[in-house]
Amino acid sequence: MTKITIVFFLFANILAYGQNNFTISGTIKDRSNGEMLIGASVLVLENKTAGGAVTNTYGFYSMTLPKGKYTVEYSYIGFEKIVKQIDLNTNLVVDIPLVPLSRVLDEVKIVDQSRISGARSSEMSVNRLDIKTIQKLPALMGEVDIVKSLQFLPGVSQVGEGSSGFNVRGGSVGQNLVLLDEAPVYNSSHMLGFFSVFNPDAVKDVKLYKGAIPAEYGGRVSSVLDVRLKEGNNKKTEVEGGIGFIFSRLAVQGPLIEDKSSYLIAVRRSYVDALSTLLTSNNFGLNFYDITAKTNYIINRKNRLYLSGFIGRDNFGLSDEAKFNWGNKSATLRWNSLISSKLFSNVSAVFSNYNYQLGFNQDANNKYDWRSSITNYVLKPDFSYFISRNSELKFGLESSYYRFNPSNTVGTTNGETVDSSQPLKYALEMAGYINHKLTVSPKLELQYGLRLSYFNYLGPGTAYQYNDTIPGAKKTVVSERSYKSGESIASYKNPEPRISAKFQVDEKTSIKASFSRTAQYVHFISNTSASNPLNIWTPSTNNIRPAVGNQYTLGYFTDLGKTANYELSVETFYRNTSNEIDYINGAELLNNDRLEGDLLSGKGRAYGLELYLQKKKGLITGWVSYTLSRSELKVDGINKGAWYPTRFDQTHNLKVVGSYTINEKWSTTADFAFTTGTPTTYPNQRYLSQGVLIPYNSKDSRNDARLSPYHRLDLSLRMEGKTKRNDGTPKKNTSYWVFSIYNVYGRRNAFSTYFTQSSDRVTALQPIQTQAYRVSIIGSMVPSVSYNFKF
Repeated sequence: MTKITIVFFLFANILAYGQNNFTISGTIKDRSNGEMLIGASVLVLENKTAGGAVTNTYGFYSMTLPKGKYTVEYSYIGFEKIVKQIDLNTNLVVDIPLVPLSRVLDEVKIVDQSRISGARSSEMSVNRLDIKTIQKLPALMGEVDIVKSLQFLPGVSQVGEGSSGFNVRGGSVGQNLVLLDEAPVYNSSHMLGFFSVFNPDAVKDVKLYKGAIPAEYGGRVSSVLDVRLKEGNNKKTEVEGGIGFIFSRLAVQGPLIEDKSSYLIAVRRSYVDALSTLLTSNNFGLNFYDITAKTNYIINRKNRLYLSGFIGRDNFGLSDEAKFNWGNKSATLRWNSLISSKLFSNVSAVFSNYNYQLGFNQDANNKYDWRSSITNYVLKPDFSYFISRNSELKFGLESSYYRFNPSNTVGTTNGETVDSSQPLKYALEMAGYINHKLTVSPKLELQYGLRLSYFNYLGPGTAYQYNDTIPGAKKTVVSERSYKSGESIASYKNPEPRISAKFQVDEKTSIKASFSRTAQYVHFISNTSASNPLNIWTPSTNNIRPAVGNQYTLGYFTDLGKTANYELSVETFYRNTSNEIDYINGAELLNNDRLEGDLLSGKGRAYGLELYLQKKKGLITGWVSYTLSRSELKVDGINKGAWYPTRFDQTHNLKVVGSYTINEKWSTTADFAFTTGTPTTYPNQRYLSQGVLIPYNSKDSRNDARLSPYHRLDLSLRMEGKTKRNDGTPKKNTSYWVFSIYNVYGRRNAFSTYFTQSSDRVTALQPIQTQAYRVSIIGSMVPSVSYNFKF
């Protein structure tokens, strides 16, 4: 009887709430091009402290209020505010087109596109960079880059120039989930890490989650980088691009059906190979290209379809005989639907493929070809239910089917061909999640959720059982079992709770804390000093367990100055991870059908302090970020079972960025980076075999030494083209030049150090000498100039 009474009471309260409250919902977009605005603010001026609404990834907002008259403010950084008087006595649909601020009116220069002050936002360990800010940063060869720009944020680093990807809070490159319009990207780099695959002309929003990862994301233990593409101008045709030393780019967008359908096509192509052919006699070649495209169609006010795609490839030829290449392909079909004024849905179907090839071709009778790839298909329905102004519920499902091609290898020697390819591997990953954002009071806001994930390693295939050996030694197969197609070889499931809280101390200051657990079922296999495009992705198996990470964060956020010109954040974090993968000495990764026998599993931990101070307004803007952290592993069989630093551990990481607007035509930006040298392992002994000196480490240590510290200064100068005609009317076309110097004082930062036998002749009984060589990828000043245009 009691349970029936409680249910009746709750139902009655829901009915009463619905009778006394009404909903304002709609979309906020850029009036000049029809682009939906992510993170635009909706604020009720009669009660600012009670919170407001923020548009979601698709520009939609919903807010439920008691019946009455309200003054509602709609705003977005870089746009003019709109204030509307609303008489709320029924459910209303209010779509708002915001007008971009003109260059004359745009007196506020923003360096971090946080729509709401960090002290008032409920998010923590999250960074969102504005494309305009990214375009101002000095860059190698004058080409702006999204991933390189992220490395100036606290907690983000890279092993060095020439290494792919990025590291977040002591995690490896393979522990970052990188999404391009919801499609996973397995290698985010072009030209061996010097540029990213993201064309800035096509990107609308860049958001990095370093901690407090929402329950809607899963599959990686370190971070999530969510990159969203522009939708295309549905008002008029626009063309923009740039010409630089390394590559040129061109983007075209415009309406297919005005105000109803639009398109975007952006292309890039490098020409290092063409310059090399002209300037040298060898056949060295390195080039890349990518094509990014997107279109959308508004079915009606409540339904909209999006289709986006990406294809990119790198080609690296040392000569006519030795070449390798790699590339990504992806496609995303999304259906947005406004089911009601409170319920919003998005259903996504995703395809993603990353493949890479290594080949040697001496002649028709002597050649070698190795190929590998990872492909997955994703279906993901997501829902947002706006219960009230202070309560929002998100829930959904995700299913991902994987196909791994570990090695397709064919070699021909003296006309005899041997096929040593490995069989394909298959897996299914599924998850369901629910997340609740609740404003308990004007001072306390909670966000909590649960993600349940399940992984099934599927046949056909052969599962091997390995013997127990001395820790750190290669394991051998003692038995094996074959499985039929679709049969489960090994399965895992993990609950992944997430919770975060914000306490608003006063209008300018807040304290935030979070906990998140994440599971990673696919593994990035690399035992090189830095990741490269030929590293392998492999699923969790009966011998490789999924990595599970727990991250705890605590942060202090405050606005400084009378007009909140400055923003300061201090965050501490600690993450422990189980089932981290490392490798025996001399592990063979390529074309090894007994790869699991060379892998070791252990514990990981990363912890640190992040300081971030930014100046957001005025002629001089910029930020300072400093990270003090450690990243360590403990694996039985390595370093005598003691903790040792990871290859990407950096104790100190200091980044400084400053921009100065000289006048309407000229502006300048400088950035400086200093990091502790990354760990490495040096030999402490040597032995001689048939006149060949072989270095050797007898201590069984790993990463017990460090390279010299890394530091670099970059400068750029931007010159705007004419914005007005001779008669004073605004010009339709705009352009600007960027003059930059990368590595101003020519610092030769060490990427690695290696030892070789000296070539000097020695007399009898004299010991053979060794020589140490420091490898610097970029060891000199690199000036550049690029021209950018838009019409």
